[in-house]
Parts: sequence; C-alpha cells; structure tokens
Amino acid sequence: MAYTLAESFRANFLGNSPTWYKLTIVGFLVVNPVLVQIDPFLAGWVLVIEFIFTLAMALKCYPLQPGGLLAVEGIILGLATPEMVFVEAEHNFPVIMLLMFMVAGIYFLREMLLFTFTKILIGVRSKILLSFMFSLTAAFLSAFLDALTVTAVIITVAIGFYGVYHKVASGKQFDVSHDASTDEEIVELHREDLERFRAFLRSLMMHGAVGTALGGVTTLVGEPQNLLIAEVMDWEFVEFFKRMAHISMPVLAVGLLTCVSLEYFQIFGYGTKLGPKVREVLEAYDHQMAQQRTTQENMAIAVQAGVAVALMVVLGFHLAEPGVVGLMVIVLATALNGITEEHRIGHAFEEALPFTALLVVFFAIVAVIGEQGLFSPVIDWVMMYDGKMQQALFYIANGVLSMISDNVFVATVYITEVAEIHEAGNLTREQFDALAVAINTGTNIPSVATPNGQAAFLFLLTSALAPLIRLSYGRMVIMAVPYTITMSITGLAALWYLG
Repeated sequence: MAYTLAESFRANFLGNSPTWYKLTIVGFLVVNPVLVQIDPFLAGWVLVIEFIFTLAMALKCYPLQPGGLLAVEGIILGLATPEMVFVEAEHNFPVIMLLMFMVAGIYFLREMLLFTFTKILIGVRSKILLSFMFSLTAAFLSAFLDALTVTAVIITVAIGFYGVYHKVASGKQFDVSHDASTDEEIVELHREDLERFRAFLRSLMMHGAVGTALGGVTTLVGEPQNLLIAEVMDWEFVEFFKRMAHISMPVLAVGLLTCVSLEYFQIFGYGTKLGPKVREVLEAYDHQMAQQRTTQENMAIAVQAGVAVALMVVLGFHLAEPGVVGLMVIVLATALNGITEEHRIGHAFEEALPFTALLVVFFAIVAVIGEQGLFSPVIDWVMMYDGKMQQALFYIANGVLSMISDNVFVATVYITEVAEIHEAGNLTREQFDALAVAINTGTNIPSVATPNGQAAFLFLLTSALAPLIRLSYGRMVIMAVPYTITMSITGLAALWYLG
C-alpha cells in the first residue's frame, strides 16, 4: 500500500503508539505556545503535568520521545534556556555517571546474582518472609550503597527469573535462545501461571523499590540529595544518621510492617505466591545449571562475587563516586572473566543509556520549574510559620512537590533557600538543623507515591523489566498507596513528637 507524504509522516510520528496518544501529544504541542502568551507561570505548570502524563503512559510509548518533544518546545518558547539545562545536568553529573557505568557494571555480575537469588527464591517458601527479606535487604544495601545501584540489582535478578520461566512456558529448553518480550509462543497450559508469576515479580519489585527508599533516607550516601544536604549542613556520616534516626528508624519499622501486612492480607496487588509449576521450573533450572556448570563458569561466578564485595566496600566507605566505582566494576568483571569483545560489552549499556537520556530530558523540565519559579509560592507560604508547624509544613511541601517533580531537585531548591535565610540571620542554627531534617525526610519518604518522585522508581518504570511483568505507572502508584500513607504519616508524627 502506497502512502502519501502526509500519511507517511503520521505513521512515522511516535511509531506504533496508539493514534489517540499521538493526537494528545500533538494537542500538547499546539496549546503550549498559546499558554505562554497568556501566562508563562501557568504554561510551566501545564508543561510539568504534560511530562508526567508521558511518564504515566510509558508502556504506550517510551517517555524519551514525547517528553523530549515537550522539553525542546519549552526551551524554544523561552520557559528555560539550554544553558540552564546544561547546569542541571552538570549538577546531577554524578547521577548520570552512575547510570552510565554502575548499571552496566551490574550487568556483568548477573550470573552471580541469578545464582544467589535463585537459591534464596527456592529456599524461602514463605512469600511473606521472602518479601520481608527483599525489602530489608534493599533498605540495608541502599543505606551503604545507593538506591539506583540496588534497583539495578533487583531488576537484573527479576529479568533473569522471568526469562527462565518464559522460555520453558514457550516450550523451549533452558539453553535455547529466546525472546521473552512476546507471548506468541506461550503454551496455553502455562498462560495462567505466567500471569501469576508476573504478579509475583511485581510485588517483589515494589517491595524492593520501597526498601531502597527506607534505607536511602538514613545515611548521607543513600540518595543524591542526602549528600548535598550533608555538605550544606557540614554533617559527617554518623552525625547525619543520628539526626535522621528519630524519623528514619520508625519509618523503617512501619515500612517493613506494611510489607508484611500487604502480603498477609493480599491487597493492593500484593500476596501472589510463587506457583508450584514455576517453582518446579526454577528448581529444574538450578539443578541443570549446577550439573552443566564448568570449572571455568564456577570461577566466573566466584570472580563476580569478589567484584561485588569490592563494590560494597568502596561504596560503603565512600572511597569514590558511584559512577567511578561502576566503571571499576566493568573493568574488573570483564577483564578477569575474559569478556573482551566490543559487542558483548555494548549490550551492558542498552538498559542504562535510554534512561540516562530520559533523565537529562527530565532535567530540562526541572530547569523550567526553576526558571519560572513554580515552587516559590509554596516556599513563601511555608516561611510564614515557625516552630513545629513550619517543620511539618516543610516536610509535607517537600513530599508533595517531590511526587510532582523530583526529590533531588526539590531538596536542592529548599536547602539552598533555607541556607540563604540562615546566612541572613533570620534562622538560628537549631532551626536550620530542624528544617534540614524536615527537607531530607520530606523528599525521601512521601516521594514513594509516584515513579517520578525518585530516580530509582523511574528507572524501574522505564526498565526492560516493566513491560515484561506489566508494571505500568498507574499500577506502581496504586501499589505504592499503602506505603505512602503509612510511611508519610509515621514520618510526620515522628518529626512532630520525637524531634
């Protein structure tokens, strides 16, 4: 069938996305210039909402393209400048470097991770205990490593599990190459079990992702904004932990209790257990791999384990930036395991680089927020209060705004504003310390409500795993609701009564 030029353009625009979605994006692009003429402040907020829409529809179209179009238009319309986007990217360069190298580094540890977590999955038959272990382990690792690294680990593990069962469900042997992104070859007998397995993995991923937030708030290396706040406040590792403990520890306890309760009552999409057929497949896979594993392959797993230990030691003592450590992991894991071909190394970057590009597009939206002062009215309103009420409002405002934009940006804006007020002599050091605690906990805890609230959540949403296990933006929000409620209320109560 021959297309006219106009028809060809329509077909090519955003590829295989639904027609209604394409028309919606076009509508956004048409209305934005009109809104800029009416009120740039309003246009800025509309642009933020439009970008969040592209994130919510990530399973319809990867957000980089539609979100990128909106960001480019925003810059052309003067809502921000290219220089401001570069400044935001430069400011977040450690996060960009982490994504580029750490996620790729985790790729080269996948055999060891799959080996270890397969043993855990098979050995722990209680779904409640397994979920608790996932959440607690993610929290512990995030406190000493960082949330994105831990999220990359659990994504790698889940993709491995999913690939193994999907291959068998398609009627193939373990050692046969297979495309796990399509269900066309799934045997009818396995379809129901596959759907249950997807629900099982979704719940584990959400428990793990929330776990990264539970641990990330506790230490200055847990989240990028923690380090920024610690530098402004001149807090060392132990002091930072102590200042957050009266909020972070109760929230950790309540978060873990919420995890157990969700699995016990089987609500909000949780509680699905590992089906007996799936367990049989994973047990058979583990047994076959153990029988076929050569001495060389065993050595490769041992080397990967050694590299993983080195990774935790270097990050735990903050001996280098996470991105630099990721590069070290790539060099060690490939050099010591004989991976020297360029095309084999290139595969490791396929997961990380699209998200890195999306994150830079997100920084363009953040530049619009900063240039148009979208959060300024909130800051001015909160500063009208004092004492406990001011701290509570800072906590709430930071949480709500982090759900809308990004917790790193919100923390940067607020801590900078508060530092300037303190330097001007309008805040005592004690008040300054209390507000810094409110800012850190506010940006870390309530932000679990949406995928765009935390980089780790957004990474999970836009990963190769999300479409495989049918983890959409809306489903993530729904599954995060109970955590958001219990953790946010606990954090606010602890701030008010224990501070």
